[in-house]
Amino acid sequence: MADGRDLKTRFSGPSESPGLLLWRTTMRWQRVMTAALAPLDLTHVQFVLLASAMWLGRNGEPPNQVQLAAQAGTEVKMTSDVVARLEAKGLIAREADPRDSRAKVIRVTPAGAAAAQRAIVAVETADAAFFEPVDEAQLDGLLQLLAGDIR
Repeated sequence: MADGRDLKTRFSGPSESPGLLLWRTTMRWQRVMTAALAPLDLTHVQFVLLASAMWLGRNGEPPNQVQLAAQAGTEVKMTSDVVARLEAKGLIAREADPRDSRAKVIRVTPAGAAAAQRAIVAVETADAAFFEPVDEAQLDGLLQLLAGDIR
């Protein structure tokens, strides 16, 4: 029976593993986001897709589902499923893309815009409290580096 004594790792314990620390931080942050969004009847992924649709459509050019998934970093199929739930809530509308009959464009409804704005305030407030102990500029740079974002 393996008891872990023969475990080969460069760390003396799990609390030294950057991956585990990132996992635990992510799980804690997700619980904070869930709590912030619950009163608004939005899941975190619903919020991300709704806010991303608003962001992408801000110049009057609504995104299609593939563009929305790329912006949010989500899978296209999952994005489609979540967008259907947002549509059922009346927060977005899907329409045929005039440039590609196989694609759907996403338009945020007035109710969706209002919900997104309330959610943005809730999320930004929760983020500010969560990340308050760390320097914002350093955190932003580190997260961009870890996410593979190059600006």
